[in-house]
Amino acid sequence: MARITRLSLVNYRNFREADITPPAGVSVFHGGNAQGKTSLLEAAYTLAVGRSFRTERERQVLNFEAARDGAAAYITGTACVDGQSLTVVIGYQPAARETGSDPAANMVDPGPATLPPVTKQIRVNRQAATASGLVGRIAASLFSVDDLDLVLGSPAHRRRFLDVLISQADRSYLQALQRFQAALRNRNGLLRRRRDGHVDPEELEYWDEQLVQSGSAVTFRRSQALGRLSVFARRQHGEVGEPEQDLTLEYLPSVPPGECVEDTASGFHQELQRSSAREQATAITAVGPHRDNFATYLNGLDAASFASRGEARTIALALRLAEAEYLAETRGDDPIILLDDVFSEMDDRRRERVLQKVARYRQTLITTTDVEPVRASLGDNAAYFRVAAGAVTIDR
Repeated sequence: MARITRLSLVNYRNFREADITPPAGVSVFHGGNAQGKTSLLEAAYTLAVGRSFRTERERQVLNFEAARDGAAAYITGTACVDGQSLTVVIGYQPAARETGSDPAANMVDPGPATLPPVTKQIRVNRQAATASGLVGRIAASLFSVDDLDLVLGSPAHRRRFLDVLISQADRSYLQALQRFQAALRNRNGLLRRRRDGHVDPEELEYWDEQLVQSGSAVTFRRSQALGRLSVFARRQHGEVGEPEQDLTLEYLPSVPPGECVEDTASGFHQELQRSSAREQATAITAVGPHRDNFATYLNGLDAASFASRGEARTIALALRLAEAEYLAETRGDDPIILLDDVFSEMDDRRRERVLQKVARYRQTLITTTDVEPVRASLGDNAAYFRVAAGAVTIDR
C-alpha cells in the first residue's frame, strides 16, 4: 500500500521552501486563490507520473525570483510503498543566462514566456531515472476543474486520460505506447519525404511493421481497459449523479480491436492498405491509436452534444471515480487521490457523496477555497492545512 509521507518543495512555483508530512487518510489544504494549493497537488502528481498536469512547459514550475538568480527548483517526495521507503527527487535546473544580456532585464521578475529553459533530472532512491520510469511506482488519480474536457473537449484529452490510467496499471502498455509514438514520428517523416521525392519501399515497410505491432498492443489494451472502466463509471455515476440517467462509454478506435493482439494487427495492416491513397495526399499516417476516441452517452444520447454543463461535470466526476476504482483493482493497491478545488460547482448532496467515497482510500489530498463544508462533513477524520502566500501551516 502506497502513500506520500513527506513532500518538500524548493523554488517551486510560488514556494521558495515548503515541507509537509501528510498523514494517511484525508488531508485538506485550504486558502484563497493563487496561494499555492494547486501547486502542492501538482507536485504530488508529478511524483506519480513524471510530469505536470498544468503545463507542457516545465520551465513554468520555476519560482520567478529563484529563476532570475539561476537557482534550481526541486520536488522531493518520500513514500511508503509496501512497507518500504521510496524517495523521489525531481530537479529543474535553469539554463545559464547569456553574458552581455540587458542588465535591466534582471531588475524585474521574468514572466512565464521569458523563463529560461530547464534541464530536468530525476532520482529514485539516489539512482538516476526517467520520467517514464516513475510511472507506476506510486499511482495517483487526479480530479480537477479541467476534467470537463473529458466530456466536452477534444479526443486528445480522452486519449491522454486512457494512456495515463493504463500506464499506471501496466508498464508494458507504456512501453508499447512509447514504441508506437516513435514509429509514428518516423513513419510520418518518411511519408513527407515520399511526397517530396524518393523513399526506399523497404524502409517504409519496416516502419509500417513497427507501427502495426506496437499500435495493435495499444489498441487492444485500450479496448480491454475501457470495457472495465465503463462498468465502474456506470455504477459511480448512478451513485453521485441522477438515478434516472444511465451512463455508458463506447470505444471509438481508428483500428477495430480483434479477439487478441494478433487479430488486431491483421486488421491494422488492412486499414493501412485502405488508407494508402489518403496518405499519399496528406503525408500523415491516417490510422492508428493516435486517432482513437471514446464517447460518453447519457440515456443513449451523446453527452458531448446534448449534456448540460452540470451533467458533463457529473460524468467527468464519475470517470475519475471509475479511474480510482480501476487502479485499485488492477494494482491491488489504492491510488493516491488528488482533488483540486472540485467542490465549488457541486451541490451539498453530491459533495457529501464524493467526500465519503474518496475518504475510503488510503490517502486523499484535497484543495479548497471554502473549508467549512468539508470540515462539516469530515470533522476530525481529516487533517487541515492552511496555505497562504506560498507557506503551509497546520490548523491547530
